[in-house]
Amino acid sequence: MNGWNDGISRAIAYIEENLTEELDMDEIAARAYVSGFYFQKIFHVLCGFTVGEYIRSRRLTLAAQELCASDVKVIDLAIKYGYDSPDSFTRAFTRFHGVTPSAARKEGCTLNFAAPLKIKLTLEGSTMLEYRIVKKDAIIFLGVSRRFSEENSYKEIPEFWDEYLKSEQAKTVRGMYGICLDGSTKSFDYLIADECAPDAEVPEGFEQRCLPGGTWAVFPCRGKLPDALQTVNTKIWSEWLPSCKNYRLAGNYNLERYTEDPEYTEIWLPVEPVTTE
Repeated sequence: MNGWNDGISRAIAYIEENLTEELDMDEIAARAYVSGFYFQKIFHVLCGFTVGEYIRSRRLTLAAQELCASDVKVIDLAIKYGYDSPDSFTRAFTRFHGVTPSAARKEGCTLNFAAPLKIKLTLEGSTMLEYRIVKKDAIIFLGVSRRFSEENSYKEIPEFWDEYLKSEQAKTVRGMYGICLDGSTKSFDYLIADECAPDAEVPEGFEQRCLPGGTWAVFPCRGKLPDALQTVNTKIWSEWLPSCKNYRLAGNYNLERYTEDPEYTEIWLPVEPVTTE
Protein backbone atom coordinates (compact mmCIF):
# COMPACT_ATOMS: atom_id res chain seq x y z
CA MET A 1 0.00 0.00 0.00
CA ASN A 2 2.92 2.32 -0.70
CA GLY A 3 1.97 5.90 -1.60
CA TRP A 4 -1.34 5.65 0.25
CA ASN A 5 -1.63 9.35 1.15
CA ASP A 6 -0.51 10.40 -2.33
CA GLY A 7 -3.03 8.04 -3.90
CA ILE A 8 -5.94 9.33 -1.84
CA SER A 9 -4.87 12.91 -2.58
CA ARG A 10 -4.80 12.14 -6.31
CA ALA A 11 -8.28 10.61 -6.10
CA ILE A 12 -9.65 13.71 -4.36
CA ALA A 13 -7.92 15.99 -6.87
CA TYR A 14 -9.47 14.01 -9.73
CA ILE A 15 -12.93 14.44 -8.18
CA GLU A 16 -12.39 18.18 -7.77
CA GLU A 17 -11.18 18.58 -11.35
CA ASN A 18 -14.21 16.76 -12.75
CA LEU A 19 -17.13 17.89 -10.59
CA THR A 20 -19.05 19.07 -13.64
CA GLU A 21 -18.41 15.80 -15.48
CA GLU A 22 -19.82 12.31 -15.00
CA LEU A 23 -17.57 10.66 -12.43
CA ASP A 24 -16.75 6.96 -12.62
CA MET A 25 -15.85 5.24 -9.35
CA ASP A 26 -13.25 2.99 -10.95
CA GLU A 27 -11.54 6.01 -12.50
CA ILE A 28 -11.48 7.74 -9.11
CA ALA A 29 -10.22 4.64 -7.29
CA ALA A 30 -7.48 4.02 -9.87
CA ARG A 31 -5.73 7.16 -8.58
CA ALA A 32 -5.44 5.48 -5.16
CA TYR A 33 -4.34 2.11 -6.60
CA VAL A 34 -7.36 0.19 -5.26
CA SER A 35 -10.65 -1.04 -6.71
CA GLY A 36 -13.80 1.05 -6.61
CA PHE A 37 -15.21 -1.43 -4.08
CA TYR A 38 -12.38 -0.90 -1.60
CA PHE A 39 -11.96 2.83 -2.27
CA GLN A 40 -15.53 3.49 -1.17
CA LYS A 41 -15.02 1.54 2.05
CA ILE A 42 -11.70 3.24 2.80
CA PHE A 43 -13.15 6.68 2.06
CA HIS A 44 -16.18 6.11 4.29
CA VAL A 45 -14.07 4.90 7.21
CA LEU A 46 -11.52 7.73 6.96
CA CYS A 47 -13.96 10.57 6.28
CA GLY A 48 -17.17 9.53 8.01
CA PHE A 49 -19.24 10.04 4.85
CA THR A 50 -19.46 8.35 1.47
CA VAL A 51 -17.83 9.31 -1.81
CA GLY A 52 -21.27 10.05 -3.25
CA GLU A 53 -22.12 12.36 -0.35
CA TYR A 54 -18.83 14.22 -0.80
CA ILE A 55 -19.35 14.70 -4.53
CA ARG A 56 -22.92 15.84 -3.98
CA SER A 57 -21.98 18.35 -1.25
CA ARG A 58 -19.14 19.80 -3.33
CA ARG A 59 -21.35 20.18 -6.40
CA LEU A 60 -24.09 21.90 -4.39
CA THR A 61 -21.50 24.18 -2.77
CA LEU A 62 -20.20 25.29 -6.18
CA ALA A 63 -23.73 25.58 -7.56
CA ALA A 64 -24.69 27.98 -4.74
CA GLN A 65 -21.61 30.13 -5.32
CA GLU A 66 -22.36 30.33 -9.03
CA LEU A 67 -26.03 31.04 -8.37
CA CYS A 68 -25.24 34.01 -6.13
CA ALA A 69 -22.51 35.45 -8.37
CA SER A 70 -24.34 35.37 -11.71
CA ASP A 71 -27.73 35.33 -13.38
CA VAL A 72 -27.36 31.71 -14.48
CA LYS A 73 -30.63 29.83 -14.91
CA VAL A 74 -31.50 27.02 -12.48
CA ILE A 75 -32.04 24.59 -15.35
CA ASP A 76 -28.51 25.28 -16.62
CA LEU A 77 -27.04 24.68 -13.16
CA ALA A 78 -29.00 21.45 -12.83
CA ILE A 79 -27.55 20.15 -16.10
CA LYS A 80 -24.05 21.37 -15.30
CA TYR A 81 -23.92 19.57 -11.95
CA GLY A 82 -25.41 16.30 -13.11
CA TYR A 83 -29.10 16.50 -12.20
CA ASP A 84 -31.82 15.09 -14.43
CA SER A 85 -34.20 18.02 -14.01
CA PRO A 86 -34.55 21.43 -12.31
CA ASP A 87 -36.94 19.81 -9.80
CA SER A 88 -34.42 17.17 -8.68
CA PHE A 89 -31.73 19.86 -8.44
CA THR A 90 -34.02 22.12 -6.40
CA ARG A 91 -34.85 19.29 -3.97
CA ALA A 92 -31.17 18.44 -3.46
CA PHE A 93 -30.20 22.11 -3.16
CA THR A 94 -32.92 22.75 -0.57
CA ARG A 95 -31.93 19.70 1.52
CA PHE A 96 -28.30 20.79 1.55
CA HIS A 97 -28.65 24.56 2.00
CA GLY A 98 -32.00 24.79 3.75
CA VAL A 99 -33.33 27.25 1.15
CA THR A 100 -34.48 27.01 -2.46
CA PRO A 101 -32.25 28.20 -5.32
CA SER A 102 -34.46 31.28 -5.82
CA ALA A 103 -34.25 32.18 -2.11
CA ALA A 104 -30.47 31.71 -2.20
CA ARG A 105 -30.16 34.70 -4.51
CA LYS A 106 -31.59 37.07 -1.90
CA GLU A 107 -29.09 39.30 -0.14
CA GLY A 108 -28.13 38.04 3.32
CA CYS A 109 -29.24 34.46 2.70
CA THR A 110 -27.24 31.90 4.71
CA LEU A 111 -25.79 29.02 2.70
CA ASN A 112 -23.69 25.96 3.54
CA PHE A 113 -20.14 25.45 2.33
CA ALA A 114 -18.38 22.07 1.99
CA ALA A 115 -14.64 22.62 1.57
CA PRO A 116 -12.48 20.35 -0.59
CA LEU A 117 -10.85 17.54 1.35
CA LYS A 118 -7.14 17.74 2.10
CA ILE A 119 -4.89 14.99 3.40
CA LYS A 120 -2.92 15.91 6.52
CA LEU A 121 -0.18 13.82 8.10
CA THR A 122 -0.50 13.75 11.89
CA LEU A 123 1.58 12.02 14.53
CA GLU A 124 -0.35 10.14 17.20
CA GLY A 125 0.49 7.66 19.92
CA SER A 126 1.26 4.21 18.58
CA THR A 127 -1.67 1.85 19.03
CA MET A 128 -1.76 -1.93 19.09
CA LEU A 129 -3.71 -3.92 16.51
CA GLU A 130 -3.67 -7.69 16.59
CA TYR A 131 -3.67 -9.66 13.36
CA ARG A 132 -2.56 -12.96 11.92
CA ILE A 133 -1.99 -14.18 8.37
CA VAL A 134 -3.69 -17.46 7.43
CA LYS A 135 -4.03 -19.48 4.25
CA LYS A 136 -7.36 -21.12 3.49
CA ASP A 137 -8.72 -23.33 0.76
CA ALA A 138 -11.86 -22.19 -1.02
CA ILE A 139 -14.76 -21.66 1.41
CA ILE A 140 -18.36 -22.45 0.47
CA PHE A 141 -21.17 -20.62 2.23
CA LEU A 142 -24.91 -21.12 2.51
CA GLY A 143 -26.94 -18.04 3.31
CA VAL A 144 -29.31 -15.24 2.43
CA SER A 145 -28.16 -12.16 0.58
CA ARG A 146 -29.45 -8.69 -0.09
CA ARG A 147 -28.12 -5.92 -2.31
CA PHE A 148 -27.07 -2.63 -0.75
CA SER A 149 -25.81 0.70 -2.01
CA GLU A 150 -22.58 1.97 -0.50
CA GLU A 151 -24.29 5.12 0.70
CA ASN A 152 -26.94 3.37 2.81
CA SER A 153 -25.19 0.16 3.85
CA TYR A 154 -24.01 1.29 7.31
CA LYS A 155 -27.62 1.88 8.33
CA GLU A 156 -29.38 -0.85 6.37
CA ILE A 157 -27.12 -3.86 7.02
CA PRO A 158 -27.80 -3.83 10.81
CA GLU A 159 -31.50 -3.66 9.97
CA PHE A 160 -31.04 -6.65 7.66
CA TRP A 161 -29.44 -8.59 10.55
CA ASP A 162 -32.27 -7.69 12.94
CA GLU A 163 -34.85 -8.78 10.41
CA TYR A 164 -33.02 -12.01 9.59
CA LEU A 165 -32.43 -13.14 13.17
CA LYS A 166 -36.16 -12.85 13.87
CA SER A 167 -37.06 -14.95 10.81
CA GLU A 168 -37.56 -18.68 10.38
CA GLN A 169 -34.50 -18.75 8.10
CA ALA A 170 -32.25 -18.21 11.15
CA LYS A 171 -33.15 -21.75 12.25
CA THR A 172 -31.41 -23.11 9.13
CA VAL A 173 -28.44 -20.72 8.94
CA ARG A 174 -27.37 -19.21 12.25
CA GLY A 175 -25.36 -16.40 10.68
CA MET A 176 -21.77 -17.09 11.72
CA TYR A 177 -20.54 -14.89 8.86
CA GLY A 178 -21.39 -11.54 7.33
CA ILE A 179 -19.85 -11.30 3.85
CA CYS A 180 -19.49 -8.30 1.52
CA LEU A 181 -19.33 -9.37 -2.11
CA ASP A 182 -18.66 -6.81 -4.81
CA GLY A 183 -21.24 -6.56 -7.54
CA SER A 184 -20.46 -3.13 -8.95
CA THR A 185 -18.92 0.12 -7.80
CA LYS A 186 -22.32 1.46 -6.76
CA SER A 187 -23.74 -1.53 -4.90
CA PHE A 188 -22.75 -4.88 -3.45
CA ASP A 189 -24.24 -8.08 -2.06
CA TYR A 190 -24.16 -8.75 1.67
CA LEU A 191 -24.56 -12.39 2.66
CA ILE A 192 -25.59 -13.66 6.10
CA ALA A 193 -24.19 -17.17 6.02
CA ASP A 194 -22.65 -20.29 7.53
CA GLU A 195 -19.98 -22.53 6.02
CA CYS A 196 -21.36 -25.59 4.23
CA ALA A 197 -20.26 -28.64 2.26
CA PRO A 198 -20.09 -28.42 -1.56
CA ASP A 199 -22.95 -30.90 -1.93
CA ALA A 200 -25.13 -29.35 0.77
CA GLU A 201 -28.81 -28.97 -0.02
CA VAL A 202 -29.82 -25.41 -0.80
CA PRO A 203 -33.26 -24.73 0.71
CA GLU A 204 -35.68 -22.35 -0.96
CA GLY A 205 -34.77 -18.74 -0.25
CA PHE A 206 -31.09 -19.56 0.33
CA GLU A 207 -28.07 -19.56 -1.96
CA GLN A 208 -24.54 -20.91 -2.10
CA ARG A 209 -21.53 -18.68 -2.61
CA CYS A 210 -17.86 -19.67 -2.88
CA LEU A 211 -14.85 -17.55 -1.96
CA PRO A 212 -11.59 -18.68 -3.58
CA GLY A 213 -8.69 -20.10 -1.65
CA GLY A 214 -5.91 -17.74 -0.73
CA THR A 215 -4.30 -15.67 1.99
CA TRP A 216 -6.27 -13.75 4.60
CA ALA A 217 -5.36 -11.11 7.17
CA VAL A 218 -7.46 -11.86 10.25
CA PHE A 219 -8.11 -9.15 12.84
CA PRO A 220 -9.63 -10.09 16.25
CA CYS A 221 -12.27 -7.71 17.63
CA ARG A 222 -12.78 -7.88 21.40
CA GLY A 223 -15.65 -6.15 23.14
CA LYS A 224 -19.31 -5.36 22.65
CA LEU A 225 -20.76 -5.06 19.18
CA PRO A 226 -20.94 -3.01 17.09
CA ASP A 227 -18.35 -0.74 18.74
CA ALA A 228 -15.54 -3.33 18.86
CA LEU A 229 -16.03 -4.23 15.20
CA GLN A 230 -16.18 -0.61 14.06
CA THR A 231 -13.09 0.38 16.08
CA VAL A 232 -10.95 -2.37 14.59
CA ASN A 233 -12.36 -1.74 11.11
CA THR A 234 -11.31 1.91 11.34
CA LYS A 235 -7.79 0.96 12.47
CA ILE A 236 -7.43 -1.52 9.60
CA TRP A 237 -8.20 1.06 6.93
CA SER A 238 -6.57 4.08 8.55
CA GLU A 239 -3.48 2.50 10.16
CA TRP A 240 -2.67 -1.07 9.17
CA LEU A 241 -3.24 -0.96 5.42
CA PRO A 242 -1.55 2.41 4.77
CA SER A 243 1.61 1.26 6.57
CA CYS A 244 1.62 -2.36 5.40
CA LYS A 245 4.53 -2.98 3.01
CA ASN A 246 4.37 -6.77 2.79
CA TYR A 247 0.73 -7.31 1.75
CA ARG A 248 -1.83 -5.64 -0.46
CA LEU A 249 -5.56 -6.12 -0.90
CA ALA A 250 -6.70 -9.00 -3.09
CA GLY A 251 -10.26 -9.72 -4.20
CA ASN A 252 -13.33 -7.50 -3.88
CA TYR A 253 -14.82 -9.19 -0.84
CA ASN A 254 -14.32 -9.36 2.91
CA LEU A 255 -16.07 -11.00 5.82
CA GLU A 256 -16.92 -10.77 9.48
CA ARG A 257 -16.77 -14.01 11.47
CA TYR A 258 -18.93 -14.31 14.57
CA THR A 259 -18.33 -16.80 17.37
CA GLU A 260 -20.16 -18.29 20.34
CA ASP A 261 -18.59 -15.54 22.45
CA PRO A 262 -20.68 -12.39 21.83
CA GLU A 263 -17.65 -10.24 22.63
CA TYR A 264 -15.25 -11.88 20.17
CA THR A 265 -15.52 -11.30 16.43
CA GLU A 266 -13.04 -11.34 13.55
CA ILE A 267 -12.63 -9.28 10.39
CA TRP A 268 -11.11 -11.19 7.44
CA LEU A 269 -9.50 -9.37 4.50
CA PRO A 270 -8.13 -11.16 1.43
CA VAL A 271 -4.52 -10.15 0.84
CA GLU A 272 -1.58 -11.15 -1.31
CA PRO A 273 2.16 -10.75 -0.72
CA VAL A 274 3.87 -7.77 -2.30
CA THR A 275 6.68 -9.04 -4.48
CA THR A 276 9.75 -6.91 -5.12
CA GLU A 277 11.71 -7.47 -8.30
